[in-house]
Amino acid sequence: MYPIDFFWRAAERWPARCAIDSPEGRLSFTELAAQVRALAAGFVAIDPAPQSRVGICAKNSAEHIVALLATLACGKVWVPLNPRSTRPELRRLVDATEPTILVVEEACADLLQGAPGQRVLSQAAGDDAGMPTVAGLVARHAGAPQPVIDLPADATQAIKFTGGTTGAPKGVMQPYRAWVANICNQIQAWGFDEHERYVMAAPITHGTSTYVLPILAQGGCHVLMADAGAEAVRTAFRDRAGTVCFMPPTLVYMLMALPGVSRADFPSLRRLIYGGAPMPPEKIRQVRDFFGPVLCTTYGQTEAPQILTAMRPADFEDPDNWASVGRITWLTDLAIMAPDGRLLPRGEVGEVVARGDLLMTGYWRLPDKSAETLVDGWLHTGDRGLLDERGYLYLKDRLKDLVITGGFNVYPIDVENALGQHPDVHECAVFGVPDDKWGEAVHAAVQLRPGASEDATALTAFVRERLGPVHTPKHIHFYESLPRSPVGKVLKTAVRDDALKALATT
Repeated sequence: MYPIDFFWRAAERWPARCAIDSPEGRLSFTELAAQVRALAAGFVAIDPAPQSRVGICAKNSAEHIVALLATLACGKVWVPLNPRSTRPELRRLVDATEPTILVVEEACADLLQGAPGQRVLSQAAGDDAGMPTVAGLVARHAGAPQPVIDLPADATQAIKFTGGTTGAPKGVMQPYRAWVANICNQIQAWGFDEHERYVMAAPITHGTSTYVLPILAQGGCHVLMADAGAEAVRTAFRDRAGTVCFMPPTLVYMLMALPGVSRADFPSLRRLIYGGAPMPPEKIRQVRDFFGPVLCTTYGQTEAPQILTAMRPADFEDPDNWASVGRITWLTDLAIMAPDGRLLPRGEVGEVVARGDLLMTGYWRLPDKSAETLVDGWLHTGDRGLLDERGYLYLKDRLKDLVITGGFNVYPIDVENALGQHPDVHECAVFGVPDDKWGEAVHAAVQLRPGASEDATALTAFVRERLGPVHTPKHIHFYESLPRSPVGKVLKTAVRDDALKALATT
């Protein structure tokens, strides 16, 4: 069974139900299936080769969903391209994956200027100078039959990138079996049914993509918004009967801070799933006091998408569980491993490792890195934690330097390399610190070159121009001389401790 088969079966079972409710109108399952079949035929007409890549750079929209489903339907590989990224970053991803088709929203067209691949415009009124559009391909191939896929379960369904704005980007190859496992896990964990109305608050290019098929598989509907932000999300829940949403903790807090907001603005809410950053216990208390017993969370990685573990609303009833990320989901094994490869007993801290259908097959064209991460069938997550006697996973810290801020992954090396290009910077270290709004905030410790003057505004603007706002440090700490180990390596732990002390006194 392929991931797209969940959609085909749902369209057959619930033909008249609403599948997409967008500002432009509604699409029934029958209408959505017809568009997906037609666009899949259009993609095959452009490039008949299976497993060729389709890059999609667009904001959330009905056409974005159609393009994603069509990519899955015709046996091609989806490459999500975040429209909030910079042009150099997107070009790196395109150059790495070599998509033959690029679906690009008109507003994002400049970001992919000069990139190879046949462009297909999204949200365009008609063909422009011979350039095809999503709507044009759908019209041209109307009535196309349902495509037939004949590929193994380990064939790649998507290549999603975990970081790397410098050097070789690291693309996670998610196979068909991982997507099927994710769909089953989501449905089982949250009890999705045909009454779901999923509010698309997070980008499809990120965590929301893992909810597209589980909701549709059960006959549910995706609710799209014309605008982004907390006010638009509140309106979707209040006026359009939203029942479930996935979002970073920062957006949850923003919803609670809206003027005049109350629980009555979320009359049909059943599941509020947060992820991408931890939520401190006091925040959990506040969120549950406001929204009631609807809070959920998951733990996963791009390498094991979204849902290795799940914390259901019932799990949050016990405050002792609030520091946990839940219990293991279906179709996955999870264990704690010592540095020598031994599996540790319950209660002991070590590296979190996982195996099973949810795992990636490796990193795109990076066999050495793949071999380091997948060892004897186990995925090494780089996270440290423990499993208690009841099977709840508690994360302690990360072996990797990854900073998760506002639901987005930031690799310090990327920011360090950008900062290091500034002529006034001698050396720097980038790290994350706990932040009530963002989960973690990106901070930088900088040692300037002799004669240079401190100018945090100029340095942050320098990073923003190259990497975008997500990677831009929220604060820069200046040092005459960065603390170092006996062999001259910058002590990142020391500068982070200094930053925490400075924040505690402000």
